[in-house]
Amino acid sequence: MSKRILAYRRLNDHQLDQLRSQFHVDYFDKLESPDDPAFREALSQAHGLIGAGVTMTPELLDAAPNLEAIASISVGVDNYSVDELTTRGILLCNTPDVLTETTADTGFSLIMASARRVVELADYVRRGDWKSSIGPEQFGSDVHGKTLGMVGFGRIGQAIARRGALGFGMKILYAKASPKPDLEAELGARRCELDELLQQSDFVCAIVPLTPETRQLIGAREFELMKESAIFINISRGQVVDEQAMIQALESGQIRGAGLDVFEQEPLQSDSPLPRMPNVVALPHIGSATHETRTAMAQRAVDNMMLALDGKRPLSPVNEEAWGDKLN
Repeated sequence: MSKRILAYRRLNDHQLDQLRSQFHVDYFDKLESPDDPAFREALSQAHGLIGAGVTMTPELLDAAPNLEAIASISVGVDNYSVDELTTRGILLCNTPDVLTETTADTGFSLIMASARRVVELADYVRRGDWKSSIGPEQFGSDVHGKTLGMVGFGRIGQAIARRGALGFGMKILYAKASPKPDLEAELGARRCELDELLQQSDFVCAIVPLTPETRQLIGAREFELMKESAIFINISRGQVVDEQAMIQALESGQIRGAGLDVFEQEPLQSDSPLPRMPNVVALPHIGSATHETRTAMAQRAVDNMMLALDGKRPLSPVNEEAWGDKLN
């Protein structure tokens, strides 16, 4: 009997056909809740999961006694307890690399839009308020030649830094990351402590994974260390920031502005002041959201799953130790 795959994120016809050529596939392209009885029934029989956006709690894992592998359509794995999966012998895979450049595009777009007040001034024109030549009250600030502080310096952070250093002549600082001597030589980047980065940077960009150590890494104290002219960019996870402290810093003028693709609660709550603040560019978590990249991420997940359930090493496993010597 063929193994069963439960897919709960959009896949294209080719990807579904690939899976169906080897497995029985239960497909939920618009899953509203993991409490859906049909989803729970499929989960109880699944050997593999492909999806994203569902937090795999111990209770859900208990409901999946046959589960062998999970292929997450994401690079972040904060919806999973990796230790719990490893203890249960469940292999977890993710989709790094394929979204690096697209997410870096989003990050640098937020830098540009926030500095030049693109959204605010587009609304100014749309409202019909542009009656005469603009004055200093509409001016933005330069990006070229400024200091870009990267809080985290993984693949995406490095790609943003390359855009800044090579395209805009920006000085690069980085913190909360291991030394990167090759990048330091290539970009003139310098590793420093977080406090120094916050004090010196014109743009502070958070791009760290969400872990117990990074949860609310940027709070009231950190915002106080930033320049009044600083712009804060977050494309990591909303929980990396104390959102109320950020709102207070933006309202009081402690920092100049923010470009945000992630929030503590998503979708953003209707009573949040952030989308109504003129010094904030707020996006609906679009980091990797292009047709090309989302298709590539889904394909990586399909490839990971097909390899794993064939006993072969997936392209991007997170916890190989879960399977010990089982992977070829």
